[in-house]
Amino acid sequence: EVPLVESGGALVQPGGSLRLSCAASGFTFDKIWIHWVRQAPGNGLEWVSRIDNLGGTDYADFAKGRFTVSRDNTKNRIYLQMHSLKPEDTALYYCSTARPPQTGLRGQGTQVTVSS
Repeated sequence: EVPLVESGGALVQPGGSLRLSCAASGFTFDKIWIHWVRQAPGNGLEWVSRIDNLGGTDYADFAKGRFTVSRDNTKNRIYLQMHSLKPEDTALYYCSTARPPQTGLRGQGTQVTVSS
């Protein structure tokens, strides 16, 4: 059983928006920090954002002002709302219990493709 499951990825035009979702299986999010990371073809894992157990957030510079991470503990889900998407945002997006280079639980990812 995969402990984390990401969804919401899609093909979107530049300037578009997407909301990614991360669901947990077998444990609850409410007391742990969750990170969003991404991996573009040919690149390593890149940290995107994190949300802590109290709802505090932090973002990579490229995500500031465009991405918003949130959590709904009643649904045991973490979200990443992305606006003003750019072609360089194209990547496989994961939620993770660790920030790279640390390793932790991670799902199989959801593909975001930004292209006209």
